Amino acid sequence: MILSGEEISKRRGSDIVIDPFDPGQLNPNSYNLTLHDELLMYEEVVLDMRHPSRVRRISIPPEGLVLQPQQLYLGRTRERTETHNLVPMIEGRSSVGRLGLFVHVTAGFGDVGFCGFWTLEMFAVQPVRVYAGVPICQIFYHEIAGEIREYASEKYQHNWDIQPSLLFKELNPQAARDAQMQLPFGGQAGEET
Repeated sequence: MILSGEEISKRRGSDIVIDPFDPGQLNPNSYNLTLHDELLMYEEVVLDMRHPSRVRRISIPPEGLVLQPQQLYLGRTRERTETHNLVPMIEGRSSVGRLGLFVHVTAGFGDVGFCGFWTLEMFAVQPVRVYAGVPICQIFYHEIAGEIREYASEKYQHNWDIQPSLLFKELNPQAARDAQMQLPFGGQAGEET
């Protein structure tokens, strides 16, 4: 069962945290999340799942930024969310999809207990200009049956920035240790520091 907008509002502060929250972004059965003002692009020609990948950070200027086809851009929501006793999911807004912009390539499914910003895997069918602060996707909530074990990943839980793939931490633990030792102040592997 999906929560109504009214139920999302009622459960704020207990099962649902959306920060910042704007009542004008509440829909009949979802809440619009907005695009932060930075994106990441991978610098590698071939992405290797077993190794961290270098990324480049791009700011979205006030006049917007044109996303090019055949290029993956990683963004994030401006809103930090926290969800308990429910399963959060995000979907691109239909108005954005009608411009040929995929907001999440495959990762719209969240886990009960997830706390942090949502990383967006953005891919454009044709050149499209995006703007910081635009309502880019919507979050909605499913009720869950059965005993709940909350999400507790060391990879993405409680993130504060755009998260490139950290799959290498599962597939190649030594590469994860090496990457962590090379980063000053405990930064995330694959991020510019």
